[in-house]
Amino acid sequence: MTDRLTIALAQLNPTVGNITANIDRIRNARAEAAARGADLVVCPELVVTGYPPEDLVMKPFFLDLVEKAVRGLAEETADGGPAVLVGTPWRDGGKRYNAALLLDGGKVAATRFKVDLPNYGVFDEKRVFAAGPMPGPINFRGVRLGVPICEDIWSADVVETLAESGAEILIVPNGSPYEVGKHDQRIQLSVERVTESGLPLIYVNQVGGQDELVFDGASFALGADRKLVAQAPSFTEHLMLTHWQRGADDVWTCAEAERIAPAGDLESIYSALVLGLRDYVTKNRFPGVILGLSGGIDSALSAAIAVDALGAERVHGVMMPSPYTSQESLDDAAESAELLGCKLDTIPIVPAMEAFERMLLPAFAGRDPDITEENIQSRSRGITLMALSNKFGAMVLSTGNKSEMSVGYATLYGDMCGGYAVLKDVYKTTVYDVSRWRNESIPVGALGPAGRVVPERVLVKAPTAELKPNQTDQDTLPPYEVLDDILECLVEKDLGVPEIVARGHAPEVVNKVWRMLHLAEYKRRQAPPGPKITRRIFNRERRYPITNGFTSIA
Repeated sequence: MTDRLTIALAQLNPTVGNITANIDRIRNARAEAAARGADLVVCPELVVTGYPPEDLVMKPFFLDLVEKAVRGLAEETADGGPAVLVGTPWRDGGKRYNAALLLDGGKVAATRFKVDLPNYGVFDEKRVFAAGPMPGPINFRGVRLGVPICEDIWSADVVETLAESGAEILIVPNGSPYEVGKHDQRIQLSVERVTESGLPLIYVNQVGGQDELVFDGASFALGADRKLVAQAPSFTEHLMLTHWQRGADDVWTCAEAERIAPAGDLESIYSALVLGLRDYVTKNRFPGVILGLSGGIDSALSAAIAVDALGAERVHGVMMPSPYTSQESLDDAAESAELLGCKLDTIPIVPAMEAFERMLLPAFAGRDPDITEENIQSRSRGITLMALSNKFGAMVLSTGNKSEMSVGYATLYGDMCGGYAVLKDVYKTTVYDVSRWRNESIPVGALGPAGRVVPERVLVKAPTAELKPNQTDQDTLPPYEVLDDILECLVEKDLGVPEIVARGHAPEVVNKVWRMLHLAEYKRRQAPPGPKITRRIFNRERRYPITNGFTSIA
C-alpha cells in the first residue's frame, strides 16, 4: 500500500474513429507523464474511439480493432512506467459497454462500465451501449479508486455505492460538451458528490471539436474539503500533474497544483467557435474555407473566427455585389479582409440575375417581382461559392446565425450552402457582443491579428440583406433584442405565451415569432452542422415535426 500518488490528468483531443491516432495521443501523454514522475495517467471518456462514436460501435469489426489497439497499449505498460486509465467501448458477455479500463503491468488490469447512460439532448447512449452494473473500487497499488464515468456523477447512486464499498479517491473520465455556463454546473455537481461521499474527486474532460459538439476540457480536481485544488485550461490539450498524499485520517489530499481560471462567457463562446471550426476543417482534411463577405456583421465575424482558427492564408473571402449592394458594404467587406489579412475576390452576380430573368421571363409573365427575385440573388451567390469550392477544394463556410435560422431568414441553396455554419447556434445579439469582445481581445492560440478585426461601421449600421432598395432586417422582424429574447424563451426554455408576455413582449409578436419558428423547421433540417454553444441547438437537441398542425400557441 502506498501513501503517495502522482496522477496525471490527460486532457486530450481525439478524432472519432481514428483509433491509431488516438492511441498515439495516449501513448505520447503517457511518455510525458512518465518523464514527470506520474504513477497513473487518466484519459477522457471513450478516448480510444473519440466521443461520441455513435453507430461506429455497432460494427463488430470496428470493435475488433478497438480491442486489438487497447490490448497492444496495455502490453506497453509492462515497462514499469505509469498505468493508464482509458475510456473505450468494450464488449463483455455479448454486450457493448462504455468502459473505463485500467492498463497496468502489461495487461488490462481492471474494467468498469458506465451505469447511467444519458439519452437526452445531444446524447444517445442507450441505443448503442448496455448499462453496466453498480461498480466497486479498483485496487491500484493499494489505493481504492472509484471510477464513475461522466453521467454516473449526475446523480448520487453510483458515487454512494463506491463510497460505501471503500473508495478513497473518485476519478471521473468525461466527454462533456461545452455550452455557456456548463463549467460552473460541473463544479457544483462535483461539489455535491464530494459533500455526500467525503471523497476527493478528479474530473478529466475531453477537448476538441466533433461535428456539432465542442469539448472544452477544463479538467479539475476537488479536495475532500470541496476546495478546487487543480484546474486545467479550456479549449486546449493539456497534461496536468496532481500530487496526492494519504493523511493520518486516511483522507487523501492534493498538493498545490495548476489552477488556470476559466474564461468568461464571451471569451469561452468565441474560443468554442474557433475550436469547433478548426477541428471540423482539419479533421475532415479541407485545405481551408471560402465564404461570402457581404460587409455585414455575420460574415465579418465568421471571417474573423476562420482566420483565428486556420490562419489568413487558408481563408478566402468573396464579395458578390448585386445592383442593391451599397458602396458602404463594398468598403466594409474590403476592410474586413484587410484587417484580417485574408484574400478577397469580387465577383458580381448581376450577369446571373439577368440570365435568370431572361430564362424565367415567359414563365413569370404578368407577375410582379417579389421574394422570388430576392431568393434568386441568394441562390446565385450560393452557386458561385459552391463553384469556387468545387474548383479549388476549400469548404464553404455558411455565415447564418441562430436568429435567422430560427425564423427562416435563410435561403435554401443560397446563404445556407456550405459544409459548416459557425454561427448556427449564436443569436444575433450575441454575434454583436462577441464581435465587440474580439475587437478588444484575442484568445490564446488564435492565429489572427490582435486588435480590431470587425470594422466599426459594421457594428453600428442597421443589419440588411440588401436584396432590394433600402431594405433592413427590421422591416419584417422585431428588433433583435426583442426577437432573441422571445426565441430563447421558445427554443431553450419551452415557455408559453403568458410567461413570455410577462417579460414585456406583446402577445401578437410572440405568436408571430412562434409561427415563423414553426414554418422554418424544414429549412433547419437541411442546414449544415455548426458548433453548439447554447442549452439547445437545432436538429440535434430540438426536434419538431415538419408536418405539424400546432401552429399557434395563443
